[in-house]
Amino acid sequence: MTAQHIAVVDDETAITELLAHYLATHGFRTTQLHSGRDLMALMPSDPPELVLLDLGLPGEDGFAIARQLREHWRCGLVIITGRGDSVDKVVGLEVGADDYVTKPFDLRELVARIKAVLRRMEPPTLAVAAPVPAASPAAPLAPSGPALGFLGWRLDLAARRLDDPAGAEVRLTTGEFELLATLAQHGGRVLSRDFLLEQTRGREAAPFDRTIDVQVGRLRKKLEADPENPQIIKSVRGAGYIFIPPVGPVA
Repeated sequence: MTAQHIAVVDDETAITELLAHYLATHGFRTTQLHSGRDLMALMPSDPPELVLLDLGLPGEDGFAIARQLREHWRCGLVIITGRGDSVDKVVGLEVGADDYVTKPFDLRELVARIKAVLRRMEPPTLAVAAPVPAASPAAPLAPSGPALGFLGWRLDLAARRLDDPAGAEVRLTTGEFELLATLAQHGGRVLSRDFLLEQTRGREAAPFDRTIDVQVGRLRKKLEADPENPQIIKSVRGAGYIFIPPVGPVA
């Protein structure tokens, strides 16, 4: 089995060497980079499955690098930074990061987060959710095909692709895809933020964690005719979110 490739982008050589050595012990192949320019030069020739990106690269905007990465490449993205400000975390998630780790960090926790992101990038299976507060008796959609349809949209679970009613692909980040797939597979049910976070990121919500809210906002901009008046993903005050349109298997 080919080792999964991780690009480690940090201006401090000591950090990239430390991470590269530790990741190698866990079976990953790594490339050490020290600028956004180096990363963009690597992507066409040897694209990694996941990028560890430091926001504090001298003379460069880490958020702009993350945005450029998301616009042109499909890969996992974990931001590593010394900035612990909640605003920076929200902005990082808004530009498409799959996770956000602040320095100093525990190497074992970092590897666990990396593995969680990489697992979410694998083709999902249609699983029955654990019991959650429900707005209706609708049950999770039974596994009947690799693609789901709603309102003319097509969500291909195997190819991890979303096509709009005109047949054009709508690019989603890993986190956005996982969230949409979870919502669609449990259409008609109110899903709590804790449940959604556990299903899409493999962890429990921390106090004031806005990860799900940020990703719902991004999905609405891509799905809704009027994101300010959503008709596909609706909020349920104090409970979570519900996927409104009927969902069914499509060819």
